Amino acid sequence: MTVPLAGVPLAEHAPVFAALTEAGFTDFWSSEVNGTDAFTPLTLASVWQPSARLGTAIAPVFTRGPGLLAMTAAALAEAAPGRFQLGLGASSPVVVGDWNAADFTQPFARSRDTLRFLRAALAGETVDQPYETFQIRRFRLERPPAVPPHLLLAALRPGMLRLAAAEADGVILNWLAATDVSQALAEAKTDNPNFDVVARIFVCPTSDAAYARRVGRRMIAAYLTVPAYLEFHRWLGREPVLAPMWKAWAAGDRKAALAAIPDQVVDELIVHGTPEECRAHVARYAEAGVKVPVMALLPTPELEKGGAAALATLVAALGNR
Repeated sequence: MTVPLAGVPLAEHAPVFAALTEAGFTDFWSSEVNGTDAFTPLTLASVWQPSARLGTAIAPVFTRGPGLLAMTAAALAEAAPGRFQLGLGASSPVVVGDWNAADFTQPFARSRDTLRFLRAALAGETVDQPYETFQIRRFRLERPPAVPPHLLLAALRPGMLRLAAAEADGVILNWLAATDVSQALAEAKTDNPNFDVVARIFVCPTSDAAYARRVGRRMIAAYLTVPAYLEFHRWLGREPVLAPMWKAWAAGDRKAALAAIPDQVVDELIVHGTPEECRAHVARYAEAGVKVPVMALLPTPELEKGGAAALATLVAALGNR
């Protein structure tokens, strides 16, 4: 499950983590956009649920210096030995440039260089060398973790997918249908039998299809007009069905852009229906090759009306416990 859950303060997440664990969720994965940072929720989870696996999906490679990123990852790996995976990604020009005052340049090279630096630094090595996108002078972690975290890379198109296969311990997929997984994994070929395949899957567990599609359309319009995701879905073959949305969005007509998104696209990219139907849909991602399907819970009418009791019931149903 993606954490933290919306509407629940971090200080009140102990029972949320407990309910998720009781429901059968084994992993807690964070994200980092403009809500919580990626590491604080996982630090809390590491204490409150000492058997849970933890992962970031993702921590951007531009918004922290390489040394600070290594220290942060090492600290969480020390707090949760053998249970933490560090998911990295390029993020976007808005997050990196507009919100964090950093230069979003050479995202492929920066991702590769960060992977290589972290591999050495988290192993306790002294790093003193130039990389293409930064230079490190005599850096060594004072507290290298006894169990270095696996390094995963968020990847969309062939170049990054191949980089993940070549230099990371796994790949993180996002904003794709279950039927798209095979195309992505065809590029991320590796001989590593332990290579992890993580996918964030947006889940709106309600029988109110009209509500779920409204939520889904807003999210699709917000995300799939970002250049990286636009090109991703063009590569996946969705240009014929998404071109009207892209055209309306580029013209500044947000209402027309939303209206141009077909139900079929929403139903492919946003899992919705009863909890049982959602579980069955998520299972199709696993059948396609996703080893760690990570639900990201979206709002529903039932959650808006029912509060904490409805959330507990829903979590149990989604986890089939």
